[in-house]
Amino acid sequence: MADVLHLTGPVLVGPDDVRPEVWVVDGRVTFTRPAAAAQTVAGWVLPGLVDAHCHVGLGPDGAVDEATSEEQALADRDAGTLLIRDAGTPVDTHWVDGRDDLPRIIRAGRHIARSRRYLRGFAHEVEPDDVVAYVRQEARRGDGWVKLVGDWIDRDTGDLSPSFPRETVVAAVAAAHEEGARTTAHCFGEESLYDFAAAGTDCIEHACGLEPESIEQFAAQGIAIVPTLINIARLPEMAAPGRDKFPAYFAHMMDLHRRRHATVAAAHDAGVPIYLGTDAGSSLPHGLVADEAADLVAAGLSTVEALSAGTWAAREWLGRPGIEEGASADLVVYETDPRADIRVLAAPLAVVLRGQTV
Repeated sequence: MADVLHLTGPVLVGPDDVRPEVWVVDGRVTFTRPAAAAQTVAGWVLPGLVDAHCHVGLGPDGAVDEATSEEQALADRDAGTLLIRDAGTPVDTHWVDGRDDLPRIIRAGRHIARSRRYLRGFAHEVEPDDVVAYVRQEARRGDGWVKLVGDWIDRDTGDLSPSFPRETVVAAVAAAHEEGARTTAHCFGEESLYDFAAAGTDCIEHACGLEPESIEQFAAQGIAIVPTLINIARLPEMAAPGRDKFPAYFAHMMDLHRRRHATVAAAHDAGVPIYLGTDAGSSLPHGLVADEAADLVAAGLSTVEALSAGTWAAREWLGRPGIEEGASADLVVYETDPRADIRVLAAPLAVVLRGQTV
């Protein structure tokens, strides 16, 4: 591989910042032409895509081995995803950090759920009195995030219900913040969202139970959502096994599914920050970032807004650089302008990771 790349652009540094070209020297971005000869790559250039809800190291039955984790990360990389916020995994994936050919991962540690109230083998399953201790533990193990399970089916009530009392949620979020970590939570239904808003959470995953009052609270507090629409499309499948035994739960899940796009549209219109995440790893395959971007457009985001949710804005939110002087060259190249057609994301011409074309 050449040590110098010349990407002839256009280069989409930001939604309204288009440069004619950029170079990569010793793995770093520069806008200054180097003296050395360069390998040329032509096409529309974006920062490496971001999947803000992805599970490297997790499979349908829980933890997977290192070889499977590697396959997952490579599938994401080849789809152009070069930055992952791993929203909960039961295995330690820090070994990925030593691999120059794999995406960068920002970890949230392992999920923290209520006992017998989540998918078996995924989470630390604990009772309310133990939540804060586990939050502090996972804050120290992760990369600045902690993931809680905010609601799940309660077999006593036969429907979705919050996993923990509000006072536990408030204490958990405060503890994470004291540890220097941000919090996010899996929330399908309506009720748990009010608890996490009261606690001052930083983010919510799925958030399909948002309604006008909670949307107003999220917008006022700047609480972000990662809708994972391609996973929410599967709610009927998830709920089907309980159709006869838990009819209220089934009906509730079907309603959340039916209004999923309208919910995201309402949150978007209110100014709630929205970021792109696929929920790959539990039941969905990796490498579906283009599908999620297209679903965000179907929910009412403009093509540029959907792109930003998975590139410029997402990197800023996660504290990682985009296409900046001196930044690591993590770039994706496309044949045509992805701002004009979101479907372009499904077919990258080239992926450049840490300055190397992979």
